[in-house]
Amino acid sequence: MPQPPRIALVTGATMAKPDPETHLLVAALAQRGIAADVLPWSSEQDWATYPLVVVRTPWDYFRHLDAFLAWAERTSTLTHLVNPAAVIAWNSHKGYLRELAAGGVATVPTLWIERAATDAGARLAAQGWEEVVVKPAVSIGAIGALRARADDPACNAHLESLVAAGDVMVQPFVRSIAEAGEASLIYFGGVFSHAICKRPAAGDYRVQDMYGGTVHPHAPGAAERALAEAVLQHAPAATTYARVDLVSHEGRPVLMELEAIEPELFLGATPDAAANFAAELARQLEAARALG
Repeated sequence: MPQPPRIALVTGATMAKPDPETHLLVAALAQRGIAADVLPWSSEQDWATYPLVVVRTPWDYFRHLDAFLAWAERTSTLTHLVNPAAVIAWNSHKGYLRELAAGGVATVPTLWIERAATDAGARLAAQGWEEVVVKPAVSIGAIGALRARADDPACNAHLESLVAAGDVMVQPFVRSIAEAGEASLIYFGGVFSHAICKRPAAGDYRVQDMYGGTVHPHAPGAAERALAEAVLQHAPAATTYARVDLVSHEGRPVLMELEAIEPELFLGATPDAAANFAAELARQLEAARALG
């Protein structure tokens, strides 16, 4: 009896929290006769033995960015990697938001400060923002983020410490996040699958579950769908999976982030979410095998 096709789902060796959903994808793939191995990107593997390697939950990549990007580029020469290495490299630094804003995509206003800048505090003060969120340009899960008054000495100290280590982004605090949350629209193969709304715990602004955030059903409106699809059009290559995070700012939806490397995809949010992802991966696998 022939063995079922086997693909790799890439994770991290060191995880900030347990992975809540890859088992749902593994089960959905099995329903299609596809076996999946869940493997850390940094482990010693012969990636060429897998016709499809899917970057899923490498939640330690940002701590080893150069090595991770080198792994993605190298692996893409051995097999079919999704998302593509070009998308991964582009999405790994939040400077892609600057590019999208320049291209006409509605984003949260952002002050960009390069590593080792000597005028970071003065540039922030010149914005005139009352309350801000300061965060590294390479990070995940709000790690390294601080919400504070812009004139608070602690804010300036945090900014200076981040600038010493890398590029930094500063945004005005978007109050709708605390009031209404953040919408996440999930796409597989560029096709809308499902959406959820993440809301922070009372008194917090971070929507991630590790900070007490909760997940709720969400039916995106036409403006949200249009914005999300415009965002995907700006990626350097087609995405097999993507999560577009939107918030309301000044009466309209704006992009908070595009997650195209390791997003939680809320595969348990709807009955068909995991099946939708498995169906797209099956198509990708078929295409990869046809190419040999």
